[in-house]
Amino acid sequence: MKNINWSDFEKVELRMGTITRVEEFPEARYPAFKIWVDFGPDIGIKKSSARITSLYKIKDLINKQVLAVINFPPKQIGPFLSECLITGFPDAQGQVVLTTCDKPVPNGAKLF
Repeated sequence: MKNINWSDFEKVELRMGTITRVEEFPEARYPAFKIWVDFGPDIGIKKSSARITSLYKIKDLINKQVLAVINFPPKQIGPFLSECLITGFPDAQGQVVLTTCDKPVPNGAKLF
């Protein structure tokens, strides 16, 4: 593991947002969803592609709060432009479990 300093950590914009829209992403190389996340009035809505179809259903994702990196440059994933990276941890089988809060926080709240 490589150590970083505080100023390195401060560069990463880890923000909480609420999923407002989810669609199937049949053009993706691996099973994925297209996801729209609301990060509040200052940041707005950003899109992401997430390979979480094995543990999550569309109906279960709507209104779920997730932690995302919002200051990576946009990444083209097939015909879809991903604007943020929704974070998660692998479970024992390697499937992504989303990073969330145990209580609601305002959209756009920054991790610190």
